[in-house]
Amino acid sequence: MTAIAAFLRKTPVTRLQDYFTGSGFTSLPPVDWTKPEAEVVEPLIKAVDDMNDDEKQRVVLDADRVATLADEPGQNALQNVVLNRAVFDTLEGANNRSLWVFLNESERFRLAEEVRYNDERRRTRSWSGFGVDADLAVRKDPISIAAFTAAIRERFETPNVHVDIFDRHRVILDGEECELVQVAVYREGRPEDTLGFDANSTLARRIVKPVFEAALTYEAATGVIEVVARTRDDRKDLTRFMARDLLGITIGEHHTLPLREYDLTMLLQPFDFSTDAVDGIASVTVKELRLMDLGDAKERIVLESMAGADRTIWQMAEHRIGLDIGGGAHVSGFAGAVPEWIITRARFTIKFHPGPEGGRGKSLTLTVTMPNGCNLKGMTPQERLIGEKYLRLWGILKDDTDEGDVLE
Repeated sequence: MTAIAAFLRKTPVTRLQDYFTGSGFTSLPPVDWTKPEAEVVEPLIKAVDDMNDDEKQRVVLDADRVATLADEPGQNALQNVVLNRAVFDTLEGANNRSLWVFLNESERFRLAEEVRYNDERRRTRSWSGFGVDADLAVRKDPISIAAFTAAIRERFETPNVHVDIFDRHRVILDGEECELVQVAVYREGRPEDTLGFDANSTLARRIVKPVFEAALTYEAATGVIEVVARTRDDRKDLTRFMARDLLGITIGEHHTLPLREYDLTMLLQPFDFSTDAVDGIASVTVKELRLMDLGDAKERIVLESMAGADRTIWQMAEHRIGLDIGGGAHVSGFAGAVPEWIITRARFTIKFHPGPEGGRGKSLTLTVTMPNGCNLKGMTPQERLIGEKYLRLWGILKDDTDEGDVLE
């Protein structure tokens, strides 16, 4: 009940009243909604705990869905799709807004969940990008959608497929937005044999058919299709179906977007990490450099500067091993052929000023491995946005084709 209690305490009583009185619960004990808020929440927590198991579980699941869209990425997803922005924008509190959409625009709430599903998985291992023609119109007529759906049924050998197509936007750098059309795909998977308890609490085997989700977006301004799905082959086929049936074009292997490339040569000497004041960054520190001698690629030197170190990583390199990175990356007094060092990996930490609530400021650790590796994939959308912005600003991320959301 801890999660439920937190949800109830963070949501205005008037919105909770809308939920509990309009959801048809029959086992909820009487609640006096006319009392002051402080005198309603604690009795309500106990009342929910006294509900029958089925209805209490429904509250738990509903609260989990609402709370999932109450953080910053979730609120952005709701803003993408909500119809009544005039009301939505005046509501105070993330839980309040999320529950309001859940109750009043339930279908849009589900679309917001689809937006979040897509955005959280962008540039992860389940993501691919394809560059096609720009300024195409996504077909939303019944015949085109039927053809797209039929192709998915045939490809995955399932009769049950559901497709949603809707307009949305994505926040890129400096508060700018790009317009997208998102296609959400749900398909039924093959039957699976799993263990479970029946109505008599007896362990038994049951047959279930899982539902798999995929998401595609098309940005007309850039001509980029992005797809999130389980396997590379799934992503290629779904993109091909979308291009043919919803965009009216044929897609080939040459449409695949190239891997993003990184350049760490600027870190061969002390580097000034410029930042924008609006992002609240307190400092940027290089914590690790891994170097390789081009003349002997079998060995590496790793320099690591721990917390509290008095020297920069460049000063430490020269002090400890005589490696004068700032002077051209040579080792002082080196006997024989002078090695030509290149940086193959760098790790640096971005520290932020404390927020309005005080406490310690957050930090973001970026690790770049030459030529195409970066840990941005495992970060939240907001962290990726900041990381991409500064990797590009510092010249580490080499890409001139996309302002804000570089594709990998």
